[in-house]
Amino acid sequence: MEINGVEIKDTYAEAFGIKVTRLLVTAATKKLALVAATEATGYGTSVIGCPAEAGVDCYVPPSETPDGRPGYVIMICNGSKKKLDHELLERIGMCILTAPTTAVFNVLDDADDELKTGFKLKFFGDGYEDETEIDGRKMHIIPIMSGDFLVESTFGYKDGVAGGNFFIIADSKMNGLVAAEVAVDAISSVPGVITPFPGGMVASGSKVGCNSYDFLDASTNEKMCISLKEQGIESNIREDAHGVFEIVIDGVDADAVSAAMKAGIEAACTVPGVLEIDAGNFGGNLGAHKINLQDLF
Repeated sequence: MEINGVEIKDTYAEAFGIKVTRLLVTAATKKLALVAATEATGYGTSVIGCPAEAGVDCYVPPSETPDGRPGYVIMICNGSKKKLDHELLERIGMCILTAPTTAVFNVLDDADDELKTGFKLKFFGDGYEDETEIDGRKMHIIPIMSGDFLVESTFGYKDGVAGGNFFIIADSKMNGLVAAEVAVDAISSVPGVITPFPGGMVASGSKVGCNSYDFLDASTNEKMCISLKEQGIESNIREDAHGVFEIVIDGVDADAVSAAMKAGIEAACTVPGVLEIDAGNFGGNLGAHKINLQDLF
C-alpha cells in the first residue's frame, strides 16, 4: 500500500492501556494559559521513566470556556488511579495554582470515575477557602497573593490508550524531521490526543527490555538506529534511508489514537524524501492494543 508514493508497511503499532484525564486551564491571557499548561505537562514523555505521560491537547477560545477566558486543554495519563491522583494533585498544585490568574476545570465528560483533586487542594487556603459555582460546576476558591485560584472539585478519568505510534523513514535526517513536524501539526487538530514527547517527536526510540544489561526494562531500538545501520550492524532500516523519527500518541480511546495516526501519516506522506511509514511493536510484550497501519485507510 502507498500514499503519494510512500510505502505504508503491513504492520501494526502496539499500544497499551492507561488512565487518562483531561483538564482545561484558563487564564487572563492566552499566553498565561499556555505557560501554565506547559508547566503542568512537563517531565511527561513516557512512563518508562517519567511519573506520567502528559501534553497539551488543544486551545479553547474564551467563547467556549466556562469562565469566558482563553484556555488550553491538557491531558495527564498514568497506569493507576492512585498514581494519577498523585500527579494531578502535584501538577495542579505546583504548576497551575502558582501561575498567574489561572483556573482549572474538568473536561472529561465520559469519565469512568473521578478524583477529588480540587477538594484536596482547597486546604491550601488554610481555612480561608470558599466555594462557588461556574457553569454548573462546583468550584473551590483558594485565596492566593495575586487574587483567587479557582479549581473544580473533582476531575474525571477513564481508561485510555497510550503508545499509538508510527515511524517516518526518510532519505535524510532533515527530510524526516520536516515530515515529523508536519505530522505533529496535523495531529494537533485531532481532539482527545496528545503527542507527549518533545515537540511531539521521538528522537530516541526504544524497545522493551535490553540485550546487554539485565537491569534495564527498556533500551535503544538498535535495529532502527541510523548510525548502527551505517556501521553494518543488523538493521530493519532500508538501505536508502538516512533519517528515522517516531511519533507517539496517547488518547482518550483507541478511535482517537487511530484518527491521530491517520492524520499524522497522511501529512508526513506529503513531504518529499519520505520513503516509508513503519510502526513499533514488540510481539505483545508492551500492550494489548494493535493498530494496523493499513487498516487506518
